[in-house]
Amino acid sequence: MGEHKDEAFPWDLGVFDAHCHPTDTVANISSIPDMHARILTIMATRAQDQELVAETADKLGVKSKSQEDWSKEQKVIPCFGWHPWFSHQMFDEETYPDTTTLTPDQKVEHYQSALTPKPEDRDFLLRLPDPRPFSVFLSETRKYLEKYPLALIGEVGLDKQFRIPEAWLPGQKTERDEALTPGGREGRTLSPYRVSMDHQKKVLLAQLHLAGELGRATSIHGVQAHGVVFNTLQQTWKGHERKVPSKRERRKQEANAQHQATEHKDEQVGEERKPTPYPPRICLHSYSGPAETVKQYLDPRIPAKIFFSFSSVINFSHAGVEKTEEAVKAVPDDRILIESDLHTAGERMDGYLEEIVRKLCEIKGWSLEEGVKQLASNWKNFVFGDDA
Repeated sequence: MGEHKDEAFPWDLGVFDAHCHPTDTVANISSIPDMHARILTIMATRAQDQELVAETADKLGVKSKSQEDWSKEQKVIPCFGWHPWFSHQMFDEETYPDTTTLTPDQKVEHYQSALTPKPEDRDFLLRLPDPRPFSVFLSETRKYLEKYPLALIGEVGLDKQFRIPEAWLPGQKTERDEALTPGGREGRTLSPYRVSMDHQKKVLLAQLHLAGELGRATSIHGVQAHGVVFNTLQQTWKGHERKVPSKRERRKQEANAQHQATEHKDEQVGEERKPTPYPPRICLHSYSGPAETVKQYLDPRIPAKIFFSFSSVINFSHAGVEKTEEAVKAVPDDRILIESDLHTAGERMDGYLEEIVRKLCEIKGWSLEEGVKQLASNWKNFVFGDDA
């Protein structure tokens, strides 16, 4: 691949996967300690994998922001969240107060409200998973985030393309692959139904507000919804935009930069971060939007720090590669991340990470050493913040 294809890959400098799903294939989790990648940022997506992510963090979780404190067994940053593909499995207690379990009629009513076009097949709706109260999930997520102080929120987001799968037929369920964590599609036929954008947004906004309250970075999924994702995120920071200084004010700030930096640092000592309605840092994972939207996210008035992550499996394995390359070029060097977005830990995941690093170095004109160091610094800034 380009000028770096024969150069040995510098794993020893530290390679960090910003978004992956190893808990989807539980049998492979044991291979994580032997991987070349230094840290995996592992996502939860649905009811069946929240506790699996927590268990993996108990065994392999990073305990400190300081790399000097990391042992070889500390290989994971956990993330907790509810993916848009499963957002229909949540019901709003405002509609069904004082209950944690819906009656069959309420279940049908909920799914008819959350799905589009409105399904009329009652038997199909009754075969879908029993919906959970959204407040219960948020409470569980809060407990996980409090238990794991370095944990993020993810994978969350919006998706206009996906359709929910048909429910399992009796024979299919007994033949499923037991190595895979339940809850995924696993080859089931897709139904004609999508989750309504209003329902997806309600689920996303609640999780974004929780991220802002607890000061956690967030990994965002967006498919065929780049404008809606931006508008939804913008909704969270409306009224909290940064003031952009005039040229005269900028010159004055630059003249006093050193003094201000020292003063600011003194002010921050012992000072706790104040909750906000928006996450402090956001990663647009496997970013597939145009370069123009990258520029939109770089507006200096936006109070959240926006990162853009790229994967070989999503961004460079199909048509539209030229658009992705233009987007990569538009992303500032300190805001770009790499990911595998893979459901299986081990050698294959390492391979995807090496492939995307080499590709980004080629596009950015970086040497491998320069690129790996920059990407490592970016990952630490995304996960831990400026003070790491």
